[in-house]
Amino acid sequence: MGDLKKLSPIAAAHQFINKYFPNCQGAVLAGSVVRGEGTDTSDLDIVVFDSSLNSSYRESLIEFDWPIEVFVHNLTSYKYFFELDYRDAKPSMQRMLWEGIILKDEEIIQPIKREAKEILDKGPERWSEEIITTKRYFITDVLDDFIGCKNRAEEIFIANALAELIHEFVLRTNDQWIGSSKWIIRALKNYDEKFTEVFVDAFDTYYKTAEKSKVIHLSEMVIEPFGGRLFEGFSMGKAK
Repeated sequence: MGDLKKLSPIAAAHQFINKYFPNCQGAVLAGSVVRGEGTDTSDLDIVVFDSSLNSSYRESLIEFDWPIEVFVHNLTSYKYFFELDYRDAKPSMQRMLWEGIILKDEEIIQPIKREAKEILDKGPERWSEEIITTKRYFITDVLDDFIGCKNRAEEIFIANALAELIHEFVLRTNDQWIGSSKWIIRALKNYDEKFTEVFVDAFDTYYKTAEKSKVIHLSEMVIEPFGGRLFEGFSMGKAK
């Protein structure tokens, strides 16, 4: 019966702001509920801008029958997280603000939204040839471990590491943002849905059957245009 009385995400978010941040200059509701991807376990991601704060903070709580994650900033502290996300090539804060629904705005949210959109459109910093070479080496190293491993438990986690490396390599060599957890697949789909199907099929087949061939082929395929496997002659940090 409790669910029948549960407030909508927007209504709950408005009440949350009115209760806890009535004097803030702006607030945005973001996350899966805004994108229409909410599930039974989804929470409300709310970004708040309050000029009275000296520094930013993050807090999780339950209010109005909703789990809520609130990200609280003054009018400049968000820029640090923009920069951090840009360096990591995972623009979480930028996406939240650009996609988010405005709950309150004293003429500050739209400029921040535009700033977020400019970063999203620009894309991450392009990888240098040196970085690409290093990543080829790491993929080769993990792939060799995967091929040679005879311990199923260890193999599973080597496969996990390989999936992370492959997704990163494909996206960053194509000047795309990367992801983590569920955002790995979302980031891949945003770039190339057909490749994503091949990627998922390769690892799904391995996890279900222990057959490695599709993962091996996928790993070699993504690094082949950049020179393929790399071991002999690789050096990092050696004084010249």
